[in-house]
Amino acid sequence: MTRFGFQAGVCAAAILALNACAQTGEKTATPVPVQAAQAAEGPVAAPAEAAPYRSVTEHTLVANGQTISYQAIAGDTWLRDMNGAPTASIFSFTYLRTDIQDARRPVVFVFNGGPGSASVWIHMGAIGPRRVVLDADVNPSNVPPFGLEDNPNSILDVADLVFIDPVGTGFSVPLNGTDPKMFWGVDEDAEAVAQFIELWLSEYGRWNVPKYVLGESYGSMRAAVLPRALMGGPIYTGLMRGITLDGIILLGTTLEARQPSGEMAAEQLAGKQARSLPGIAATSAFHGLVEMPAGGVVEIYDAAAAYARDVYEPALRAHLAGTLAGEARTQTLSDLARLTGLPESAIGDDLYIDERSYAKAALKARGLEIGMYDSRYTLPLAHSGGDPVADDPAMTRYVPGFVAAFHQMLRDDLKVSLGRPYASIRWRELLFGWNWTRAGVAEGQSYATDLAWAMRRNRDLRVLVASGYYDLVTTPADARASIAAAGLPQDRVTFTDYASGHMLYLGGTSEAFSADLRAFLEK
Repeated sequence: MTRFGFQAGVCAAAILALNACAQTGEKTATPVPVQAAQAAEGPVAAPAEAAPYRSVTEHTLVANGQTISYQAIAGDTWLRDMNGAPTASIFSFTYLRTDIQDARRPVVFVFNGGPGSASVWIHMGAIGPRRVVLDADVNPSNVPPFGLEDNPNSILDVADLVFIDPVGTGFSVPLNGTDPKMFWGVDEDAEAVAQFIELWLSEYGRWNVPKYVLGESYGSMRAAVLPRALMGGPIYTGLMRGITLDGIILLGTTLEARQPSGEMAAEQLAGKQARSLPGIAATSAFHGLVEMPAGGVVEIYDAAAAYARDVYEPALRAHLAGTLAGEARTQTLSDLARLTGLPESAIGDDLYIDERSYAKAALKARGLEIGMYDSRYTLPLAHSGGDPVADDPAMTRYVPGFVAAFHQMLRDDLKVSLGRPYASIRWRELLFGWNWTRAGVAEGQSYATDLAWAMRRNRDLRVLVASGYYDLVTTPADARASIAAAGLPQDRVTFTDYASGHMLYLGGTSEAFSADLRAFLEK
C-alpha cells in the first residue's frame, strides 16, 4: 500500500470527516408567520417587516426514568451586522424542559461537522428527545419503513438542548444579498455561531446559567475555536461578548492543524498513519482476520496503540529519513501483519497501511468493503461508484433512515412547514470553498491549542472527548495525541471510548454515551 495512496486517503478523510412509533403526550403547534419564500441556493431577501419563522409545540417524554414535559421551538434567529441589518438566518431546534423551574438549569448548544453538515445526526441519533429506529444495530436496511420514537437516553432531564444548523446547512441561509462566503470559514463560522449563542441567551434569558457546547467531527474544531469568539477581544473578533463556557464536549474529534487547502502538512502524516493502526487492528479482530482477545476491543485497541506509539511511528519516521535498518523493517512488517491480518506483501516495504486501501483490501477474499465511518459495516466490493460518502458502507446504510425520521418529526411533531429543502450535508461551494486561514494563529497550530488557550483563561472549563474504536476517520488515538501535544490540563479532560464508529452513539452504545454525558454535566 503505497505512500501516495496513504496521503490521498488521509487528505480525503480530513476534508470529508463529518461530520450521519408515536410520541407520547399531547402536541399543539403555534406557528409564527413565515417570512418571504426563500430559495434553496444563494442569498435570499428578507423584508424588514417580516418576522423570523417559529413553530412552538408541547410534548412529554420519559428519559432516564423520568417523565418530563418540554417545549420544542423550531425556527429562525437572524444574525445582524453592526448597523442592525439582517445578514443571515440560523435555523435551530430548542428543547426546554417545562415541568420544573430551575434558574441554574444548564443549556447545551449542539452541532455536527462537515464543514457543511446540519445537526440532524446528533439530533436524531444521540441526545434529542426523539430518535431514529433502524432495523439492526449494524448493517441496517436503508429503505423504508424507518422508525421514529421517543429517546429514553435523551439528556433533556438534566439540560436544555439547542441544535444549531450553521449558515448554508439545514434551513439556514444568508439574507439580503449577503455573500455566503462571509460565513464559510473557520473564523467566519465561529463568529456566526457565537453571535447566534449570544442572541439565544438574550432571547431566553439564560445568560446566568451553565453553558456547554457539543460538536461532532468538524464540529469538534468549531467547539475548540468557539470560546475565543464567545469571549471576544481586539485581535480576534473586535468585539467583547464576555461569554464563558462550563464545558466542551467533542465527538469524533479532529483537532490537527490544516493548511489553507484543508489538508494536513507532510510532516504530520507519519504520526497520523501510526495512529490509524489501533482502529485497523480492532477492525480486523471484529471481522475475524485476527483473534479477538479476551479483553475484547479495548484490549486489542490499547495494545495496538502502545505498539504504534513506541515502535511503529519511530519506524515510519526512520523510513522517511532513509535510516530504517533492514532488520527493523523486517520485524515491523511482521508485527503489522500479526496485528492486522494482512499479508506482508499487501503492506509493502514502505510500511504504510492507509485506511482507505485497507477498507478495500481487508475482506477482499469475501468480496466485501469495510466502512470508513464505522468499520463494522460492509458492502460488496464490486460495483462501487467510488464516492467517499455515498459509497461508504456505513454512511450509505444509516443516512437514509436518519433523514427520513427527521423529516417525519419535522412534519408530524414539530409542525414545521417551510417549502424549501433541508440541507443535511452541503458540499458544493461550501465545503470545497471553505476558508481555513485563521486570524492571530501561528501557522501549523492545532485546534487543541485553542482549547489550551480557553482552559488557561477559564479555570473551571472542562472537556469531554468521546470516540469510537471502529471510526477510521477520526480515531481515539488521534484525539489523545492532539490533546497531549497541546498540553491541556489532564485533570480537566475526560476521555470516553465506545465500541462504535464515527457516530459513536450507534450500534448499542447510545445508553452508555448518554450516561457518560449526563455525569459530565452533573459533575
